[in-house]
Amino acid sequence: MASKNKETEAVAEKAAAPSQPQSHGRRYVGTKETIAFILFDVSASFNIDKFNSIFLDRCLVIDLKFRTIVDPLVGIWDVINDIFLAALVDRTRTRFGKFRPYLILYMLYGVPMALIYRALPLIFAAVPGGLAPDYSAKLITYLVLSIFNSLTGTLNGISRTGIIATITPDIRDRTRLITAANLLSGFCEKLPEQLLSIFMDIVDRNKGKIAQHIIETKVRKLFIVFGVGTVFVSGMLATYFAIITKERVPQSVDKPRLRDSFKSIATNKPLLILTLSDFVSAFGLSSGLDTYYKSVLNFSSMYLIVGIPGAIISPLSYSYVPWARERFSSKLIWIVTSHANSFFLVGVFLIGSINRNYKKIKAMIPAFMLQESLFMSYYGLYKVIPEELRNEAIDYCEWKNGFRTEGMTGVAKGLANKLVTYLGGSIKTFLLRKIGFKQGEDYLNQDSATEYKLFMMCTLLPFVTGIGGLIPKLFYNIDAKTRKQMYDDLAARRQAAVIAHELKADSEDQAVTAEETD
Repeated sequence: MASKNKETEAVAEKAAAPSQPQSHGRRYVGTKETIAFILFDVSASFNIDKFNSIFLDRCLVIDLKFRTIVDPLVGIWDVINDIFLAALVDRTRTRFGKFRPYLILYMLYGVPMALIYRALPLIFAAVPGGLAPDYSAKLITYLVLSIFNSLTGTLNGISRTGIIATITPDIRDRTRLITAANLLSGFCEKLPEQLLSIFMDIVDRNKGKIAQHIIETKVRKLFIVFGVGTVFVSGMLATYFAIITKERVPQSVDKPRLRDSFKSIATNKPLLILTLSDFVSAFGLSSGLDTYYKSVLNFSSMYLIVGIPGAIISPLSYSYVPWARERFSSKLIWIVTSHANSFFLVGVFLIGSINRNYKKIKAMIPAFMLQESLFMSYYGLYKVIPEELRNEAIDYCEWKNGFRTEGMTGVAKGLANKLVTYLGGSIKTFLLRKIGFKQGEDYLNQDSATEYKLFMMCTLLPFVTGIGGLIPKLFYNIDAKTRKQMYDDLAARRQAAVIAHELKADSEDQAVTAEETD
């Protein structure tokens, strides 16, 4: 009994000793791991997904009617597997960590499936009639791969978002990582999209000199080379990070039950606000600027030209992230940065509607250049703040419940968003059909009325359909005082847990030594 009391007193004495709270600026992640984290961030955007609509409409040629039906079905499947995969991840306890094993496994099964998906135009181009919009074998293959890629993408996505919250327990260290990754990765992560847009324009500008079917063949080859190449490179970068990184935020010894995970979500007000905001914002519809740039202006490199001033401004926007976070609430920054760009696009719509300017490259370059420059002036905050809010919601769960559910938290935040996004994609394809949008070899020969409606769908429609996402943000409840109290309490708990573990180990060692002496 005396020994038990001494051990209890020792724990209390150590826990009461002066310490540096984990939220007060200690750096846990070294230079090598920081570089790996930046490469990991690059891998998430080192792709040609920006041109996915062009890939489906022009290269693979998936019938719009079919996609209108299939996209919601894939969305429902995605929602179902999200819940069970999140529960699986949250119950994972290995000596390698909670998320690292899944990131490594993705290289073995997720990357090969993504490679096959990107090579589909090559496969079906060799089949007579294989590129017809309604070719049944192609549609079935597309559906199967969409379902499988949804499964692997979900598991990879849960692991990606979860590990960011566990590699360091210090919020300033975490902000430093997120800021550095977003700033430095921006110099190379968009390179595939930029090069692809240039090459597409070079090929399409030869229209009239080269037969149309030859041009389409060259475009398909471009998409295959860039698609397969980026999938492989991004997979290798993510695997490298997974191998060398460490998960430093301890998980509770007891694995959370599925019921407890759902309960932790229901009582997590910050997460519910984030989820509701994502849900409402996901109703914001757009045909995509890439579709407008290519099918109306026939100038995929347009976004490179209009982005020149923004490329200079964007890195500077990261320099005042710490300053802005100290002087303004996260809620205010979140509201402004999430919706300002929609207002800027309305201005572009008004300019384009005058004298049919939407068809004139010379008129639209300065309009989009101004819009892009204004957006890039606060891009650092736009990228960093949502990441920090998501991580705060994860830490809030630990603060209130005593255990972490990164997997279920990440899924809950994106669940409604995914479902509505798939539904929105179906609505988008439905609208494209209604405005007379043409696929395949007629992609660059849209009717005049269709061109204006495409312009409207990428400038005015996002504002009209997405403004409702602002309302839930007004109720976000973690202010500066609550945040400080939360992280100070978590720091004290984690320190006490470490001390108790060390004392227990010492006590067991002493017991073993005493037995050996006897």
